Amino acid sequence: MSLTHSPLPPEPVVLDRREGPYGEVVLRRHGEVLQIIANGCFLMDTSDGRSERRLVRAALAALDDRQRPTLLIGGLGVGFSLAEAAAGPRWGGITVVEREQAVIDWHTGRNAPLGPLSAAARADARTRVVTADLTAHLRGTGDRYDALCLDIDNGPDWTVTDGNDALYSPAGLAACRARLTPGGVLAVWSARPSATFEERLRKSGFAQVRTDEVAVVRGVPDVVHVATNPS
Repeated sequence: MSLTHSPLPPEPVVLDRREGPYGEVVLRRHGEVLQIIANGCFLMDTSDGRSERRLVRAALAALDDRQRPTLLIGGLGVGFSLAEAAAGPRWGGITVVEREQAVIDWHTGRNAPLGPLSAAARADARTRVVTADLTAHLRGTGDRYDALCLDIDNGPDWTVTDGNDALYSPAGLAACRARLTPGGVLAVWSARPSATFEERLRKSGFAQVRTDEVAVVRGVPDVVHVATNPS
């Protein structure tokens, strides 16, 4: 009698590794899936994208009926949020702020591994990609947005890169509010729910705070925290 063995899963293959001002970032391929690793911690991959797309959909659904609302996406990642925004005809200007040059290169460089996921969205006339730290951009720009969609690190309670937790602090949330139009929406992706962050949003002056859960294959659900800047 012969035994049939399932093939072992392939070992991840590192496609690029960079040491930058915020630590190490790695792009690797695991089978058909591309993964981004920061400072040795898994951040995201191309296997699903439902929660990243929900981030943009939740922000749009929470807006009033204003025409051509403007959107800022914090974090390019693997491109799911940007692709979702550009696929929607209602959005006006779409600004993406990404501080890791490596991530931008993985989308835009020659034979960029992540390029196919974002190419159409990046070519959209509404899209602008800014290389900057998001907190610095919020404090330095004079622009205001109808929606801010933040997908930075693993969310408010589990950051793996120095400095990212400042964005979710009271000062960081104040900077977000200052850049939102009256009635504008803040949507924040997180790898797990956070009642503490919900309370921080309320104490920072946001209203209509809620949390949308997105089921994942294993473990606790991803979530999108949604809040409105009062008129």
